[in-house]
Amino acid sequence: MRIWLALIAAIFALSGPPAAAQSNPAYLRLGLAKGALYKPDAGPAPHVGVIVLHRTSNYLSHPACTELSHRGFMVLCMNSRFDNNETLVRFETIALDVKEGVAFLRAQPGITKVILFGHSGGGSTLSFYQAVAENGPSYCQGASKLTQCGNELAGLPGADGIVFADAHPGEPVQIMRGLNPSFVDEGAADAGVIAALDPFNPMNGFNPHGPSHYSAEFQARYFAAQAKRMNGLIDDALTRLSRQAKDANFSDNDVLVIRGAGNPGSGDAGRAFLFVMDPSIAALRTSLKPHKLLKNDGTVESRIIESVKVASPDQAEANRSFDRGTKIYTLRSFLSSNAMRATNSLDGIDFCSSNNSAACAVRSMSVPLLITTMGAHDFVRDDEKLYDSAKSADKDFVTIEGALHGFTPCKACETTPGQYSNTMKNEFDYVAAWIGARF
Repeated sequence: MRIWLALIAAIFALSGPPAAAQSNPAYLRLGLAKGALYKPDAGPAPHVGVIVLHRTSNYLSHPACTELSHRGFMVLCMNSRFDNNETLVRFETIALDVKEGVAFLRAQPGITKVILFGHSGGGSTLSFYQAVAENGPSYCQGASKLTQCGNELAGLPGADGIVFADAHPGEPVQIMRGLNPSFVDEGAADAGVIAALDPFNPMNGFNPHGPSHYSAEFQARYFAAQAKRMNGLIDDALTRLSRQAKDANFSDNDVLVIRGAGNPGSGDAGRAFLFVMDPSIAALRTSLKPHKLLKNDGTVESRIIESVKVASPDQAEANRSFDRGTKIYTLRSFLSSNAMRATNSLDGIDFCSSNNSAACAVRSMSVPLLITTMGAHDFVRDDEKLYDSAKSADKDFVTIEGALHGFTPCKACETTPGQYSNTMKNEFDYVAAWIGARF
């Protein structure tokens, strides 16, 4: 551990003194995408450019924009062609937006390296790009894929490295794990609820006033039922598409409405995540092996990682509402960006059935990879799996103690005020040091 701490100190020294973050970014049009270019206001001219992008979220003022430019990097924060429009996403085409960003950064004077920064669902988006860049369109084509990429993705210029910042395995995994499997009769407005699968039924372990506790038997049935519902939605979407030209309202596409699945504005509250209500479910929140924990004071220790996130019992009302609990896609956007085959939602997932899958992409890309997971969120075990399965020979995995998904401190998790006050600084200091040591 003494050797490791000395190495960390050396890496931080290599990254040099911080520059001043750009106070006035330049806003750009990059093909069908948008960009905001952040450069240090002072200090040495950057030679490393960083791309920050998500599938649909507005990332033009993401924390990484200023935090990384403050640390001496040129940062291109981007919105894809589908910003704030999950309904119309064609996931595979977002790679063309990333291509625009990579080409733009490589054309900037002094830039010799380009790094991809994937926060949350951005991890799947950017790792998909890199996997195709390294392997060609054959990576995203074939009978095993629910949707196919086109040959326009041939010849993508690859990046030099990639950072996952609390990335999840893929949005389809999140959708599946958030589905309420107790809903029946998918298309009916007055559909009933299967009481034995209802996560909000106290008889199954739900506590509306605090942490719930679901038995192992209920968990097993629940995770299997979530996968079954996802498979049913996929089959329905494929069937409806196959008959579009013959007897449907539209010849090319149609609407798909999914009850009890949450929506982008509701966060955890609109989804039926079992582990959000029951923190004792360690399968997603605890690592199997010891890993680096970056503590609030900047020191690092090796230990089994366990999320400190507290229970959220307020999902019941939101999950059953239209505004907060309902997903609205088209058939094609669902299959392209939000669907994945599985036998159960916990550990029986066919990750490569979808192209929106960091868990599949890491097996097919070889550039240096850093995975940072937030110590007060839900992706500890998922990120450990990403690390273990990654093809990259140069890979690193660290947990930021007490950090929420957005890098801020989890104040509800603290036992003393300010216990996790340095989460934002620790995340981006570590990222900057990792980049500085390699590029």
